[in-house]
Amino acid sequence: MLAGPNAMHATPDSSDAQPAFELRFPSLRGTGRALSFPCDADGEVQMDRLSARALNNYLLARALTGREYGWPSVHASCQADG
Repeated sequence: MLAGPNAMHATPDSSDAQPAFELRFPSLRGTGRALSFPCDADGEVQMDRLSARALNNYLLARALTGREYGWPSVHASCQADG
């Protein structure tokens, strides 16, 4: 599993149903601090639905891809029922 216990998960501001996929940026520093964001099956993140903190983290991960974070990949979301 790419996202370890220290992984940061972004959540949209609204209470709409969560997307079934997430875009994960693995850490290249070996600390297990991956970043993941809700997306569609194609890896498209709706930036206008992210909180301010999640948007900053998303833009940071994109800017630091290849230096601090690995290339992102799309994964099925692990959602708990209830």
